[in-house]
Amino acid sequence: MLASVRSSTLDGIDGAVVDVEVHVTNGLPAFTIVGLPDASCREARDRVRAAIESSDLSWPMQRITVNLAPTCVRKVGAGLDVPIGLGILAASEQIPLESLTDISAVGELGLDGSLRPVPGILPMVDVLDSNRVIVAAADAGVAALGAGDRVRPVHRLRDIVDVVSDGLPWPHVEPPLYDDEIIDEPDLADVRGQASARWGLEIAAAGGHHLLLIGPPGGGKTMLARRLSGLLPDLSPEAARLVTRVHSAAAIRLPGTGLVRRPPFRAPHHSASMAALVGGGSGRVLPGEISVATEGVLFLDELGEFAPSVLDGLRQPLEEGVVRVARSGVMREHPANVLLVAAMNPCPCGEGGSVSCRCGPSSRLRYSRRISGPVLDRLDVMVHVDRPSPTALLDREPGEPSSVVAERVARVRELAGNRGARTNAALNREQLEDAAPLDSEATDVLHQALVDGRLSARGAMRVRAVARTIRDLDDAGPTIRARDIYSAIGFRVRPPLGGYDA
Repeated sequence: MLASVRSSTLDGIDGAVVDVEVHVTNGLPAFTIVGLPDASCREARDRVRAAIESSDLSWPMQRITVNLAPTCVRKVGAGLDVPIGLGILAASEQIPLESLTDISAVGELGLDGSLRPVPGILPMVDVLDSNRVIVAAADAGVAALGAGDRVRPVHRLRDIVDVVSDGLPWPHVEPPLYDDEIIDEPDLADVRGQASARWGLEIAAAGGHHLLLIGPPGGGKTMLARRLSGLLPDLSPEAARLVTRVHSAAAIRLPGTGLVRRPPFRAPHHSASMAALVGGGSGRVLPGEISVATEGVLFLDELGEFAPSVLDGLRQPLEEGVVRVARSGVMREHPANVLLVAAMNPCPCGEGGSVSCRCGPSSRLRYSRRISGPVLDRLDVMVHVDRPSPTALLDREPGEPSSVVAERVARVRELAGNRGARTNAALNREQLEDAAPLDSEATDVLHQALVDGRLSARGAMRVRAVARTIRDLDDAGPTIRARDIYSAIGFRVRPPLGGYDA
């Protein structure tokens, strides 16, 4: 007998519909699974058999063939265990075949017959249109974001059999009691001194401009960078759903409510590979750190220690806001709309050409060449972070808290939204012409910078966007003044990479 159960599998950060077809016929006992399954799918035989027998049901001693259609899509993970088990029970006439009409199922089976959560449940249930979508009870909260009241959470395989065979009502699963989500973001009030760095951080947060912090060890670069996400507003409903989808597909633990409401903060180690940072992998295309950090902050500490090829791989995603991962026979597009903040020392020893610097000129030059010019050209705000003075360091008076700065950031982002862009950094050329007109003196300043070769064409647009953010933080005037352009160019001027000669 033939039975078919609708399910889905994970394809990048999206779900793909899978029809699990099970054929049980007379012959020597065997189990075959076809349809481009990965290793975890092929191992379903032993999990499903143990789950069925642990549920006081019978494993058919016949020839069993499982086809996962369509065969052109690679099936990954253990989420097809439940539909395979239901298909075997229906094809062996242990449950009515018609009872599986308009039912979809996603979940892993334990050897004791329990249903276990699977990574990527949100994008997988998003593509299922059945009136009843069976998932593990632990996945109910996240699955409801995609399927709403169509979700049928269960604890055990036997619960499903009792419903479809005996007509019992679906078991009531008590939703877990979640406390309010605790947001433990460090506060900017902890930072002592560093007025210019704090100003650069505020500009980056308000305008969505990528930020580079350069300075000796102990200056507070990492401390400042980790406080950037606390200046950003909560995610919009659309952004929150997108971030939750990506985190679900990447098997990252979601908050108790299921929905990610705060901008994510990711800080990969400098030994990260191209696939880890940009995305990819063998067999299955996974989202990289730049996609996991989408709508939030990607912090690259010790920027000079990252492999140059890995940093150059960020050039296109930073420009377009998406990353296209291409592998043999497959291409996936993942979101990469991040606010990049990077921190690095000016030279290998960190002292940057001062009297105590132990690096020779050639060593500093090699270190500076690890970051290519095109990557630097995409960083709009660059700040040199010196060690704070003893007076500022020992000052007991706290600095301005993140909540106060966040209010100004939110106002500037609201102005950008009124101009038709998410942030000032996202304004295109036509929008900049309307939103950031230059007065005559500002036009002369920008023209001279272009003539002197201090700015590229892209750099001129970025300077204009940063100047718009500076003016918005000041008095939100309609035109860009010369002093706004001077400030933006000042942030654009690269601090000495590799340090000065002693």
